[in-house]
Amino acid sequence: MIYIITFFSHFGAVRYKQLCGEHGISCRMMPVPRDLSSSCGTCVRCEGSYLPPADACAEEIEQVAAWDGSAQLAHAATRMIDPCRHDE
Repeated sequence: MIYIITFFSHFGAVRYKQLCGEHGISCRMMPVPRDLSSSCGTCVRCEGSYLPPADACAEEIEQVAAWDGSAQLAHAATRMIDPCRHDE
């Protein structure tokens, strides 16, 4: 599963990526795909798992979208995940 996390600010994306690295979660920053909206235009893409938001990081996250990678994102149905829960 691929998780695309969007943010209200670029700082939030940078901080989240740093936290993922500290927890051994592989991710990268990238522009937000057109099918997802974002206040800052930057997202973090995590493959396999993502870091559940906590504390100050949670208020920076706009949305978490789960994508199975089976088609181009533009044509795939993404599933929005409550940023405050991590049931995966």
